[in-house]
Amino acid sequence: QGRGVMLDMVAHVGTGRTVVGYDALMRMLDADKIVVEEGDFFLFHTGWDDMILKMNGKPDAKKLHANGAVLDGYDPKLLQWVTDSGVVALISDNMAVEDSKGYGETQGGCSRLPLHRHCLFRLGVHLGELWELSALAKALRERGRSRFLLTAPPLRLPGAVGSPSTPIATI
Repeated sequence: QGRGVMLDMVAHVGTGRTVVGYDALMRMLDADKIVVEEGDFFLFHTGWDDMILKMNGKPDAKKLHANGAVLDGYDPKLLQWVTDSGVVALISDNMAVEDSKGYGETQGGCSRLPLHRHCLFRLGVHLGELWELSALAKALRERGRSRFLLTAPPLRLPGAVGSPSTPIATI
């Protein structure tokens, strides 16, 4: 439980596939006057949740992989920002938070998901994927806000490496 901070990427780049690096992320945060502070849960809305829900249980993998903003885990400035920001979680409505189409050297090792490697294994920063964020993004936009109280307790699964949660936002 803590302060959630939402960036509505749809308002900046639409719903098409866009790989967002540090410079683009900073431009979006500055444009929306969003400040991310130590201890925040940082959420970004890509519209991916609406798209998959509209498919009514018949997902189109080609369309899903071609849409929605993702973070660029190969951008060293972005990885450093995650470290320096002190966020406790990166959360999105897409299926991986970051672009999963690459593979290469990053920070002393090869990875297909360098942001996962950086957050989960180096920093202990949680990742939230496939969250339904469109209604929250709309409600925040209507109120001219980006901050809210986020409660998202995981299941108690000792020894597990992940858990579903049932998040609740209080505006």
